[in-house]
Amino acid sequence: MLMKMVTRWKQAMVNSPECRQRVLVSIASTAKRINMEILFNKKIKDLISDKLEVRERLDEALVAQEKKFVLNSEFLSEKNKKNHKDLYSQYVKDFNTISAKLDAVDKSNASGNHSAFRQLKIDETYNMNAAYLHELYFANVSDVRSNISMVSISFMRLERDFGSFDEWQRDFIACCLSSRCGWVVTYLNTYTQKYMNCVIDLHSQNVPAGFYPVIVMDVWQHAYYRDYLKDVKTYTAAMMKELNWKIIENRFTKADKILQVLRS
Repeated sequence: MLMKMVTRWKQAMVNSPECRQRVLVSIASTAKRINMEILFNKKIKDLISDKLEVRERLDEALVAQEKKFVLNSEFLSEKNKKNHKDLYSQYVKDFNTISAKLDAVDKSNASGNHSAFRQLKIDETYNMNAAYLHELYFANVSDVRSNISMVSISFMRLERDFGSFDEWQRDFIACCLSSRCGWVVTYLNTYTQKYMNCVIDLHSQNVPAGFYPVIVMDVWQHAYYRDYLKDVKTYTAAMMKELNWKIIENRFTKADKILQVLRS
């Protein structure tokens, strides 16, 4: 399998840069599927650069693997669900394409005013955040048997840092109403070591430093307009009724472990 990937790369080198980028994405995807520990590990890089005398950098290439989600929500139409999954799929594809392009882009003319490298880096963050925020959102909604225990870590941490669980809910909904197309996230602030809510506009604006997300809500218009028109509050309340507290509890548990490391 490894030598086949190298052969494909060698054949692509005689073609256009666009062709090489497509092959690079395909090779990376193959590497992911066969569960290599690191997508472009040292052995692959050495084979390409030393045996084939290819000097293009392969260090930055990342590959996001599209995940499958079952959305059982009773509050979203099937057309809405399909459209939402299609958008997520495109973000994953675009992120992979951009990551491959970054391997071949000329960094020598990088500029804050205008350069291909600058635009690719901005697009990389935008599409990467879009892909992973969607995954976090899909995973923590659509639980038709949603239930939270008062003795769960999730409940106790939210009650501690917001004063009460009800106050967290009010603050979270207020953030959703304040969004200008984007996301609302309950996150662990690794600096204050407290849980907070934030409003992320689009996919990459106003993302706090030291941010570890535990609850994610999509408040882009595409998430609700088909079913709720501009009634963000009703959409948010409906989604909060189906939060998957089992998934969220796992995130809080990991966040507590992060705090233990930070405090050690």
